[in-house]
Amino acid sequence: MKIVGLTGGIGSGKTTVAGFFRELGVPVYIADDAGKRLLNTSSEIKKKVIALFGSEAYTGDSPNRKFIAAQVFNDKMKLEKLNSIIHPAVEIDFQNWLTEEKGEYVIYEAAILFETGSYKKCDFNILVTAPQNLRIERLQKRDNSSTEEIRQRMNNQWSDEKKRKLANFIIKNVELGQTRLQVKHIHEEILKAGKNC
Repeated sequence: MKIVGLTGGIGSGKTTVAGFFRELGVPVYIADDAGKRLLNTSSEIKKKVIALFGSEAYTGDSPNRKFIAAQVFNDKMKLEKLNSIIHPAVEIDFQNWLTEEKGEYVIYEAAILFETGSYKKCDFNILVTAPQNLRIERLQKRDNSSTEEIRQRMNNQWSDEKKRKLANFIIKNVELGQTRLQVKHIHEEILKAGKNC
């Protein structure tokens, strides 16, 4: 079974694109959702996060997301350390999930697919792009973030220019009808590639 990486900068609409693949019957694994779940449920992760940030990182059994976000917001080293705790656990979770799935291929959706090197484990990689002003607008509607906060979060991710060099397919996500057509086309290309193997 092929693994297809799906990524895009914050606000690009990669979750929407993942939804279009789901509609085509493709199993989709959302790494960020798995990371959040494991932050809640894994005692091993809880122990490591508390060791990194202190006891304020959890309120009872629940992660104090605001506190953790504030810790890593302007500190790349802390962000990297947090990622080094969560990503190996997500990788194990994904491999377990994979054994239950059937089909020609699965989508592995991750915000920092290229940054972590996870793209190397994928047979193909898809990059979702959108103009920066549209991405900012979407994020402001979604979670009321300020433009400054959004720009800082964007700066923690690689630029689209850098990601393009590693992507096999690029989806320009501006108009949903067009995006859906691009997804259908890529789906057909991946199925065709599978038959040629």
